[in-house]
Amino acid sequence: MDVSDAIASTSYPGPATDSRPRKIVFRTHGSSHGPITRLVSPSDLGQLIKPFVFLDLFDTRDQTSFPRFGWHPHSGIATVTFLLQGEVAYSDSTGKSGILPEGGVEWMRAGNGVWHTGTPVGDDPKLGFQLWVALPPAEENASPGSIYLDPCQVPQQGPARVLLGSHDGALSGIPAPADMTYLGVKLHAGQRWTYTPNAGQQVAWLAVASGSLGAGERVGAGELVIFADSDQPIEITADDDVAFVIGSAVRHPHDLWLGNYSVHTSKEGLARGEAEIRRLGIALRDEGRFRSAG
Repeated sequence: MDVSDAIASTSYPGPATDSRPRKIVFRTHGSSHGPITRLVSPSDLGQLIKPFVFLDLFDTRDQTSFPRFGWHPHSGIATVTFLLQGEVAYSDSTGKSGILPEGGVEWMRAGNGVWHTGTPVGDDPKLGFQLWVALPPAEENASPGSIYLDPCQVPQQGPARVLLGSHDGALSGIPAPADMTYLGVKLHAGQRWTYTPNAGQQVAWLAVASGSLGAGERVGAGELVIFADSDQPIEITADDDVAFVIGSAVRHPHDLWLGNYSVHTSKEGLARGEAEIRRLGIALRDEGRFRSAG
């Protein structure tokens, strides 16, 4: 089944009541360009799992170089970068800059408009994910803000690190929109773990960075799967040592209005965000912060 067929045919049933494994309704290895694999875009699978509208896996363990993410803008979304291996230098138009270490998390709420950049540090392998979250109308054109968490600032509950939201009593320090959870999980070979989404979070998916696992079906490295909408827990068994991310949420109820780097809930919101991106880019260029803006 291709992406367009999946979007057209996927239904969202009510809460499941049986004890069978939660059904996987779509799986993909995405599209790879060098060390970056695009698993979700707002125009395809992001329609199925919104508010999660974009996901890149970056993996340089078998590569000779890591791409430099030059200055680029966003509006209407928040980006979440989670590093499993390596370090990345960051800088953004809110004035923050520094080094995001292994195990660290970057939260960039673009709101009405922001520019940022990332550069690899050293030659060590880099492994991680960048996620985009669609913001609700009250936040999509708000002032931008960024938070950078060291590993010690990311709460852990069992094998799960709580990147956004809450899980089993542990609460992330990032002020993400309500009703979403995003975890980074590591399991040892043979280890079993059950993920129970918070009440009402019927959207659920996971993506594997390394190793493989069973979740009703086998899921391997570089693969993303989407589960049927349900209140059912997700039972996971590690085939070998495995690292993955898993997300769940209340479904984002708004249509997605897309720009090149922007995702909004309305035509008007998109127009405001893109206007601010242009204004900010010109200002940053005139300040000599970078040459490519505007």
